[in-house]
Amino acid sequence: MTMETAAMKPLNSENLKKNRIQVSNTKKPLFFYVNLAKRYLQQHTEIELSALGMAITTVVTISEILKNNGFAIEKKILTSTVGMKDEAKGRLVQKARIEIVLEKGEKFESLMNPSQAAVQEETANGKVEN
Repeated sequence: MTMETAAMKPLNSENLKKNRIQVSNTKKPLFFYVNLAKRYLQQHTEIELSALGMAITTVVTISEILKNNGFAIEKKILTSTVGMKDEAKGRLVQKARIEIVLEKGEKFESLMNPSQAAVQEETANGKVEN
């Protein structure tokens, strides 16, 4: 069983969160997840990035990109291990798991709509042309 299918297999309320992004380092490129996270932040005040095993570095990188560019603020980081059955070896294997909760940064809206932010700034400064 791969990391992706095992993480999505149980249908409990934890996996039905609408603001969770489960990251894989084999399926999609890094900036697919960065852009997806931005879209999720437009719809929700906070998002949760989650990954298992080797995909953990990808989640940390996504989180750092969002934080360093002012899109998000780190709220919480959770780490744990998850037992999974390895089909190739037929035994239980412990996988590392990380969950990073991010909330919208103060400048999120102005970064997502730069032209609208410029108009609002000019209006505030009294530089509106008639």
